[in-house]
Amino acid sequence: MSAASPRGRLVLVPTSLDHGCEQQVPLEQVLPLATVQAAAALTHWISENAKSTRAFLKRVDAQVPLAQPIQAQQITELPHAVHKKGDHHGGARFDARALLAPALQGQDIGLISEAGMPAVADPGSSVVRAAHDLGIEVLPLVGPVSILLTLAASGLNGQDFAFVGYLPQDAAARAQRIRELEALALKTGQTQLFIETPYRNPALWQALLQTLKPGTRLAIGQGLTLADAHIQSRAVSAWQQARNADATLARAPAVFAIGP
Repeated sequence: MSAASPRGRLVLVPTSLDHGCEQQVPLEQVLPLATVQAAAALTHWISENAKSTRAFLKRVDAQVPLAQPIQAQQITELPHAVHKKGDHHGGARFDARALLAPALQGQDIGLISEAGMPAVADPGSSVVRAAHDLGIEVLPLVGPVSILLTLAASGLNGQDFAFVGYLPQDAAARAQRIRELEALALKTGQTQLFIETPYRNPALWQALLQTLKPGTRLAIGQGLTLADAHIQSRAVSAWQQARNADATLARAPAVFAIGP
């Protein structure tokens, strides 16, 4: 009996954080050469968005030649519902095992999102879970993670924190959720981190200033790893007095954090 063919790996490929931003950061400034080389060697992908993956591969190719031309890369997009509702919505988990068929045949597969680390504040955990269930090795590569960069630079509790994703869009529900997260943060000391789509950032920012208590600390990180990156952290009362919420809030991704 012949030995079974070796299985490929699921490689978690981080990307730069400049997706949707007006400027792009040189790839070599945010991704180690080993990460770029590993990405260049892949020919099969599971992607949040095929168009953004091709754009990333074009940037990789400019630094390290791709194993196959972009047109020959096998890119499979995650279902749209996984983007909108997440991998764990309502306890119903997306079964991603079929997407990993090439790995069972010996091909390494890259998992990639539009920005940052896949499966962290982005879709992909269902694919990682399926890989473990199928006995496929999971290999995370080194790259930027926006929520951790903001947390580290916020001055808030980095020993106990939670990322809670997006807050409700409805104004009343959003205010209630902000009060819940603030109460938890003030009671336990646990930092609460969340994000929003850029065009909704100004509304979320105003809701935070209007809903949070004056002494609660509020941090915001934006343009992370870019030339104009900034992370500011101060009490809500100080933000209210300054009245200088950044004018770029609606144009670029941001990470928000609150704590005592």
